[in-house]
Amino acid sequence: MNEKPQASHTAKFTTGSTMRHVITMTATGSVGLIAVFVVDALNLFYISLLGVQELAAAIGFASTLLFFTLSIAIGLTIACGALVSRALGRGSREDAARMAGASMVFMGITTVLLSIAVFPFLRDLTAMLGATGNTLDLSTRFLQIVVFSTPLLALGMCTTGILRGVGDAKRAMYVTLAAAIAAAIFDPILIFGLGLGIDGAAISTVLSRVVMLAVGIYGAHRVHRLIRLPDRERLAAAFRPFFAIGLPAVLTQIATPVGNAFVTTEIAAFGDQAVAGWAIIGRIVPVAFGVIFALSGAVGPILGQNYGARRYDRLMSTMRNALFFTVGYVLVMWALLAIFAHPIASIFGATGLSRELIEFFCLFAAGSFLFNGAIFVSSAAFNNLGYPTYSTVFNWGRSTLGVIPFVWAGAHFYGAEGVIAGWGLGAVVFGVVSMLVCFRVVRGIAGQPVPDETMPAPPPSAQSPFSTGKAATLQ
Repeated sequence: MNEKPQASHTAKFTTGSTMRHVITMTATGSVGLIAVFVVDALNLFYISLLGVQELAAAIGFASTLLFFTLSIAIGLTIACGALVSRALGRGSREDAARMAGASMVFMGITTVLLSIAVFPFLRDLTAMLGATGNTLDLSTRFLQIVVFSTPLLALGMCTTGILRGVGDAKRAMYVTLAAAIAAAIFDPILIFGLGLGIDGAAISTVLSRVVMLAVGIYGAHRVHRLIRLPDRERLAAAFRPFFAIGLPAVLTQIATPVGNAFVTTEIAAFGDQAVAGWAIIGRIVPVAFGVIFALSGAVGPILGQNYGARRYDRLMSTMRNALFFTVGYVLVMWALLAIFAHPIASIFGATGLSRELIEFFCLFAAGSFLFNGAIFVSSAAFNNLGYPTYSTVFNWGRSTLGVIPFVWAGAHFYGAEGVIAGWGLGAVVFGVVSMLVCFRVVRGIAGQPVPDETMPAPPPSAQSPFSTGKAATLQ
């Protein structure tokens, strides 16, 4: 009796307008994603109201380091969602629950060990990024409070992988929304109400992660009964498939924080005002372009279904429409940022060099998302059509060859604004090349037979060089 509804669900994206599917899926995915980023921006806004430039710079340095640990959790979350969905696809709910339980165990152990490993070196690592004096002290204190909550965040993210694996995207969105709402409540209370300043922001982050994990476990375990602790034998059996998917995903994910760390190091040479401006840009970008981040996850299921149905014409149509959507959205958002550049800088109380960088980004560098968006969309296509290596190559290329020489030259010849400009220019090269290769791959697929057992790789996470990586929980 379940076969007919299943067939209908499977065929959902193989009929109808591909543009409509792209817009609908993107709009749905954007809701929770932008809510998270708005709260991130509010967090920094509250800190900026304290009127101490070093505080905003400290948050910028801390976020860069936390992005590394978070990227590992993102990659392992992709593995969790893939294993659960495949087990359910085979019709084995028991195996799915065991795989989910094993994934939670592997995630917990990995991130606990990671937190223990980095804790003694937090000050040294922050100093390597260019933090000095009071800013270094503040960044280190923030990290010392937050770093041991990494397993809470990682396990919460793992529950969203489980929920997406079972097809409950709405409840997966609730997990992240709950964390965003909790942070929005705790931030002003702790930062201003109790006068804890940056310590309050750190404690708020920890508490929001507790809420995220609680809501996630409720949905994955209490509602769907899809978390079951495996015995030693099943845990051993799950080890290889989990890390076979997770390690390549982690490798792809850490490319972005590597590039981000280099940019932070270069901009730190221009002082705390420059780093504060960079941190504020880091909150503006995901709020403004969160829809494009969501698009990369939205395109995946559409491509995957049509690939399995051998509707190759719809693959090309989906890619074209996703590209048109990206261009249209970015042009509109770029225009809005340019028009409101001055008020945006004023909202965060930015002055001096910090203000100059924010306004420069809004007026010029924001346009680079025409090409960053192309990388996001092509990565989704590569991962879902069986070419994940291309995604890894282009992401690492963007974060190294597309960042290091451009940013270094920009800093050397044009100062802090040159750093921002260099990052944007690097996206142009890799955005154009990745899209050309993507269309070539899609055209080539039409001439290849698709085995019945072919299963697309899981969708990529959002790859913002500025964001904290939370977008990945919403893919």
